[in-house]
Amino acid sequence: MMSQLFSRSAGHFALWRTLVQQDLAVKYRGTLLGRAWPLLMPLMMLAIYGFVFGAVFRARWPGLASDDHLGFALNLFLGLLVHGLLAEAVGQAPSLFHRNSNFVRKIVFPLPVLVAVPLGAALVHMVVGVLLVCAVNAIWGSGWQWQTLALPLVLTPYLLMLYGISLAFAALGVYLRDLAQIVSVLVMLVLFTGTVFYPRAMVPSVFAGVVDANPISWPTDALRALVLSGQLPEAMPLAVYTLTAAVVLLLGAFLFRALRPGFADVL
Repeated sequence: MMSQLFSRSAGHFALWRTLVQQDLAVKYRGTLLGRAWPLLMPLMMLAIYGFVFGAVFRARWPGLASDDHLGFALNLFLGLLVHGLLAEAVGQAPSLFHRNSNFVRKIVFPLPVLVAVPLGAALVHMVVGVLLVCAVNAIWGSGWQWQTLALPLVLTPYLLMLYGISLAFAALGVYLRDLAQIVSVLVMLVLFTGTVFYPRAMVPSVFAGVVDANPISWPTDALRALVLSGQLPEAMPLAVYTLTAAVVLLLGAFLFRALRPGFADVL
């Protein structure tokens, strides 16, 4: 029994990895720079953020020196990377099966694997961006932080959370075509109510609950502390977020399993 379960999981992982590779290959097929784009895009975005907020607006991140424009750009960029993972993975979920209806009609195809493909492609882009921030911070910032090796501690519960949400939205999106537009608004709402453009300390107490409930707030703060300051995640917030992510994943999987029998009839 255990060997069959392990073999099935390994097969699903291999299928997921292949589909992610194909998704990335299709995305950059025909471009002049090809696979260099996953590195060039975050590099250009980081340069743009640094110029706009540093040279033009001369923005200052609380807790940093007034002339530390690089620090502001790195804090902002890390927040945008965390949100970008959600936007790319969850944003595609409601229309995923409408765009891949041929897979739905194949009874033997593991549809949960298909839901995880946008998440895997988005994860590749995010990891490249984080490595870029680490390199820039090591050369011009506070230096290399060995604690960055603990990155899976932050990413794993966040990925579980996003996968659970994606499963729910992918299933509901089969029946509710308007969900794609609603999710676009929600993704934007998450951006501005999370700690992307400001640290948690700046949030007024009346809005603290909204910010704390945002699924990207803890990963954003934890990633910044890990990469830029070398601070490992605190045990209690990590445990609470991981438990919450596990509950969201279970609920998403339950809803997906309950709605799946009608997918082929609707599509």
